[in-house]
Amino acid sequence: MPDKPKPKLKAELNAAQLADVKLANTKISQAKHRDTKFSQQVGDMATRKLKAQRHVNQTVWSGLGMMGLVGWSVAIPTLLSAALGIWLDKHYPSENSWTLTLLIIGLCLGCFTAWRWVDKEYKEIHRDEDENNDD
Repeated sequence: MPDKPKPKLKAELNAAQLADVKLANTKISQAKHRDTKFSQQVGDMATRKLKAQRHVNQTVWSGLGMMGLVGWSVAIPTLLSAALGIWLDKHYPSENSWTLTLLIIGLCLGCFTAWRWVDKEYKEIHRDEDENNDD
């Protein structure tokens, strides 16, 4: 009787699955060797390294860029509204200052925009941290 060909098993893992497998193996090896302080330190360093590799895009420069974006998101609407107010004061004078009114409106709009953007980034960072802590 001829031998039947064995079915071939394909084990294809994408990058995320491979990272999960590596993380699981790290956690298993940490659990096996918890009794020694050195192995725990090595495991902690490996965990920090894996976490740092996930957050490569969060550097000092990206933090400074974020501060710059917040500043510009407040400054641009404020300056544009003040310029519009100056133009309105020249062309349509009234007893109330268009410049001051639009300056305050532009400042409030810029602050609201910056607050929404920072709040979104804050929630995203903490969502990522919560997901990493669940692993």
